[in-house]
Amino acid sequence: MNRNIMAAATLATAAMGMAASPTLAAQQNESGEAELAKLLEGREAGTPVSCIPSTQIRQTHVIDKTALVYRVGNTLYVNRPSQADALDGDDILVTRQHTGQLCRPDSVELRDRSTFFYDGFVVLQDFVPYRKVKTGN
Repeated sequence: MNRNIMAAATLATAAMGMAASPTLAAQQNESGEAELAKLLEGREAGTPVSCIPSTQIRQTHVIDKTALVYRVGNTLYVNRPSQADALDGDDILVTRQHTGQLCRPDSVELRDRSTFFYDGFVVLQDFVPYRKVKTGN
């Protein structure tokens, strides 16, 4: 195959990949939103807070490309950090705290689970508490 044809084929393949990227990103975001909605079923949002007590966090759930969900008691706190598209459930979260709380705008470093190499970071925003809806009698 001559070089011009090879270069054109390479460029066409790259262009198709770029054209598909927004669609793939949209699908991943929709998938993350659906996962978050399922996790929050039967709960209602409360007033956002800027900090949560890190010593009381019992579980952290990473929703790919969408949010971090922290369980404190029976309350789920949803944080939609900046650069959320970097979130990957296979990453390890490394949080550097300056107090005994997780606060806006603390940063969370993302590390690859198998190599522990740096994989990006996110900056925390407000935490929205979701509590179970009390049903009548």
